[in-house]
Amino acid sequence: MSAKTLMIQGTGSGVGKSVITAAFCRKFFLDGLRVAPFKAQNMSLNSYVTEDGGEMGRAQVYQAEACGIKPCVNMNPVLLKPMGDNLSQVVVLGRAVETRNARDYFNGRGKYIPEVKKALETLMNEYEVVVLEGAGSPAEINLRAFDFVNMKMAEAANAPVIIVGDIDRGGVFAWMKGTYDLLAPDEKERVAGFIVNKFRGDLKLLESGLRMFEEMTGKPILGVIPFYRDLYVDEEDGIPHANNPVALGGPSILDVAVLRLPRISNFTDMAPLVHDPSVSLRYVWSPEQMGNPDLIIIPGTKNTLDDLEFLNAQGLSKAILDRGQNGSVLLGICGGFQMLGTEIRNPHKVESQTPRMKGFGLFEMDTALEKEKITRQLQAVALPGPVFTERLAVRGYEIHMGKIRFNASYPSLFANEDGAEDGALGVCDESGMVMGTFVHGFLDEEGLRRDFLRHVRKIRRKPEPESSFDYQAHRQKGLDRLGRIVADHIDMDRVHKIMA
Repeated sequence: MSAKTLMIQGTGSGVGKSVITAAFCRKFFLDGLRVAPFKAQNMSLNSYVTEDGGEMGRAQVYQAEACGIKPCVNMNPVLLKPMGDNLSQVVVLGRAVETRNARDYFNGRGKYIPEVKKALETLMNEYEVVVLEGAGSPAEINLRAFDFVNMKMAEAANAPVIIVGDIDRGGVFAWMKGTYDLLAPDEKERVAGFIVNKFRGDLKLLESGLRMFEEMTGKPILGVIPFYRDLYVDEEDGIPHANNPVALGGPSILDVAVLRLPRISNFTDMAPLVHDPSVSLRYVWSPEQMGNPDLIIIPGTKNTLDDLEFLNAQGLSKAILDRGQNGSVLLGICGGFQMLGTEIRNPHKVESQTPRMKGFGLFEMDTALEKEKITRQLQAVALPGPVFTERLAVRGYEIHMGKIRFNASYPSLFANEDGAEDGALGVCDESGMVMGTFVHGFLDEEGLRRDFLRHVRKIRRKPEPESSFDYQAHRQKGLDRLGRIVADHIDMDRVHKIMA
């Protein structure tokens, strides 16, 4: 194994490990190094499908993009996809292998460790640098015997560890010192330093605390990263942070309401709309929040039936249908697409114990949830019709366990690679007011997204924006900014010495 390694751990969840890992990846890439990310185990409902059909967490996909390389499942060999409060689907090297509660998973986790280490070894043989990311905190003393994601992976990679603390939450010195004190002696030896993240204020007032902390621990503070309000990356957690409720004064601004489902998945589908300055996007979880949106999106979900029951109980199902009658455009993606049909059947109890439920009835379409999951990348073509004006390239991926059957004919949104219309990829009604698709990530395509938004504006009688938005260019600009943040606020000379 020839690669140099560095591991980013944290004092807890949400302190910025994924972002800082991506930032280090981008900095090494900009320095001309061949670099790859690695996280042994992710728990996330935001997933992606690789070229060979493997499923992995979106955070490592974003980090791979920061490295300028294609994502592969070796970068995230174990993915846990929560299906309830104490139940997760276990995905190993891209394939769903079982469904387990937390206790059973922890007791049986040992069988996955050889595959995880082999994935890490493969990356270390292929790249000059591997940046590892931990999970949660390395100091969860009740889970120490089960934790193979943090210090055990650092040991396997012989990686120095940098611990990240979030000062914006308060108590960062106590949080970092407490984390360090709870580590075993050999784990303390592996800690190379700390990073204080999300600082806002006068750095001079913080400097005395930094010096005292270094004296207490004998470990350096390698940098203080400022708080950035406009720093957005692909999230790994199942809670959407990326609202963008811009002022609706402009005539071309679209008001987009996304249903905040309890088991929402792949809400990264909305990222291009979040960043588009001509779109105001918000998540809603009650009828009172719905308002009169131009576009309503029912996103993907890890448990379609339970989330449909949630919409019914909240009164959101009625609100969606009412707004549709009053002119709001409706888009269902993946599980949201299934909800638009007549009925969803669950003969194998693959997601919940509910055997069947009625859908919204906007399409005469039945869905049967199957045991086998469909995971594949696809390239297709948008079809001119009620929604799109021309044949535009479509690239995306599918992740679903439902097979649909149409009992009526509807215009297809897309044709498959062979040029044949494929209603399973997506359909709309004759007016283009209601659309559904299994294709995740189709809004990432510049031309397709612009044509889609033009369609919504036409229905809602809104003018086109004065300037177009380039999401891919915006994304690359954001990645380069991450690299500059590390260069400007981290002692990289010291980091390179630590890695050597």
